[in-house]
Amino acid sequence: MRATRRAVLAGAGAALAARALPVSAGEALAKRIPATGEPVPAVGLGSWITFNVGEDPALRVEVRAVMAAFFEAGGGIVDSSPMYGSSQAVIGDSLAKLGHPPGLFSADKVWTRAAAGPAQIAETARRWGVGRFDLLQVHNLRDWEKNLDTIEAMQAAGRLRYAGVTTSHGRRHAELEEIMRRRAPDFVQLTYNIVDREAERRLLPLALERGIAVICNRPFQRGRLPDRLAGRPLPAWAREIDVSTWPQFLLKFILSHQAATAAIPATRRVDHLRENKSAAFGPMPDAAMRRRMAAHVRDL
Repeated sequence: MRATRRAVLAGAGAALAARALPVSAGEALAKRIPATGEPVPAVGLGSWITFNVGEDPALRVEVRAVMAAFFEAGGGIVDSSPMYGSSQAVIGDSLAKLGHPPGLFSADKVWTRAAAGPAQIAETARRWGVGRFDLLQVHNLRDWEKNLDTIEAMQAAGRLRYAGVTTSHGRRHAELEEIMRRRAPDFVQLTYNIVDREAERRLLPLALERGIAVICNRPFQRGRLPDRLAGRPLPAWAREIDVSTWPQFLLKFILSHQAATAAIPATRRVDHLRENKSAAFGPMPDAAMRRRMAAHVRDL
């Protein structure tokens, strides 16, 4: 199955070319999924903590407003997990009330022992109100081999588009590397931001080599990075890449890495959502600018 999907890209050179930036500076940045060449908006939407609002009607309205703004800005990956409390049901409620707008790339996870995986996946789909997910991932490598078997069997049967595995907090990178070498799933999800850069050593180069899409979680360290930088002036040279806020600065650093397919910042504020989405516009930093950005944040 995997060889067939890879055949749409003519070898490693095409896989690298598939990650190209937009053809016009006026377009929002989209990256291509190496397995198929399908473009996906580079700024997605996470749901950990922010969408876990239970039945609170006012907070559900806030989530729905964020999701409406997300789709107005082009949509993309919406990522959740059974681990995230009520987030799945809140996403499903928002999608239904918004009329299931176009532009959704639905991404969720399996977070249980393998024997219970199919039932958990069915319940997740019920909560979202979707017939088929775009991407299912094994959450934090839990019982990863058998759960990935289940996900890939769904994919082979046409019940799922992409398969993946995830880590977070910079953990279990050696095991993730082994999975990438042995199984080469369509997607991996890992922690990567301007401070947490360990993935640059082996995982991101390996993703390029193996043709694996990368979703970057914790782009703001759960808000700690913007809080740390708040009140400090941006460097004047940030204007060269059309950056006027720290969140844009932080996201452009991530998105400009060749291996990064998407970042998934989480928020329950429409203004923050729009600010995050705006990072996908304008010039992206080159290698020299990326080094300058990382050094500047390190030294603050």
